[in-house]
Amino acid sequence: MILLALLVWFQIAYWTSTNDCGRTATPKNPMKAITYCDYGLANLKLEEIEKPIPNDDQILVKVRAASVNPYDWHFIEGTPKIMRMMGVGLRKPKDTRLGVDFAGTVEAVGKNVTQFKPGDDVFGGKGGAFAEYVCRRADGAVALKPANITFEEAASVNIAGITALQGLRDKGKVQPGQKVLINGASGGVGTFAVQIAKSFGADVTGVCSTRNVDLVRSLGADHVIDYTKEDFAKGEQHYDVILDNVPNHSLSECRRILNPNGKYVLIGGGGPNDSRWVGPFGRVIKTMLLSPFMSQKMGMMMADANHNDLTVLADMMQSGKLKPVLDRTYKLSEVPAAIAYLEEGHARGKVVITVE
Repeated sequence: MILLALLVWFQIAYWTSTNDCGRTATPKNPMKAITYCDYGLANLKLEEIEKPIPNDDQILVKVRAASVNPYDWHFIEGTPKIMRMMGVGLRKPKDTRLGVDFAGTVEAVGKNVTQFKPGDDVFGGKGGAFAEYVCRRADGAVALKPANITFEEAASVNIAGITALQGLRDKGKVQPGQKVLINGASGGVGTFAVQIAKSFGADVTGVCSTRNVDLVRSLGADHVIDYTKEDFAKGEQHYDVILDNVPNHSLSECRRILNPNGKYVLIGGGGPNDSRWVGPFGRVIKTMLLSPFMSQKMGMMMADANHNDLTVLADMMQSGKLKPVLDRTYKLSEVPAAIAYLEEGHARGKVVITVE
């Protein structure tokens, strides 16, 4: 009876899973934005929707640039499918807006806002960033843009930069002189992580393909391993911290090159080739089961976007310790092509959307 009840619940939840597509009025004050009514890259479209109005605690930002993350295509495809049962939408996406990272100029502020004023250049994170405007709580994940970086560079920071910072500082607890391995050092998170680990005084080893060796070395890596020629998991070098952006080795292989009290940090999200049902969560469960029985610390982390850490990253960029790496830029109307390129898994640094 319980199984039958669950089956009935699932069928009802599935067929009632919908969104507001086709039921919204013609916008009176329109802006352009990327939306999707059904899962799948082919369902993305650029359309006019109502321009948002900031409440008393929000700022209205005219978006100048946004960036693409694996986070975005997980929502576009609705994978891993366990996400759909966790509130994303079983049959159709509940939230029809896309994009998170943005940079732009404050156009208006709510009456309670004192941190920002119209004309300020800012960057941060907010759902629905693939649009001409976003509203963001002033005390949330938003900070002043450093003058020495472009809007495109600033737009690349939110998820990737915070993930690298929190993975190394909070999960890895990197200390000066420690040996840090960054697997996937030429990607969005990896390019930030190499520079941040060096700023912490670590001895950094980056893992990447042949075409990215010079790039990773230019970011400050002390050692670079070309995975097409050498398997880092079979080497003799041991590490205090492994930041794993590309989980292409088993946990036992990673443990072998991790010092007895070392820390393994798996960056959440996974890739398009992971299981469509559970994605990286199978590996996460393994790390949780193993951790209590070993001196090595193993775990997964996902970015917790906040104002304070954006300010830390802004200070690092202002001082020249951190420089965003951009691969390609696309127009707002070309978001589907940008997502498709990211899905190929060969982006060097970040893929950015310019909003005219």
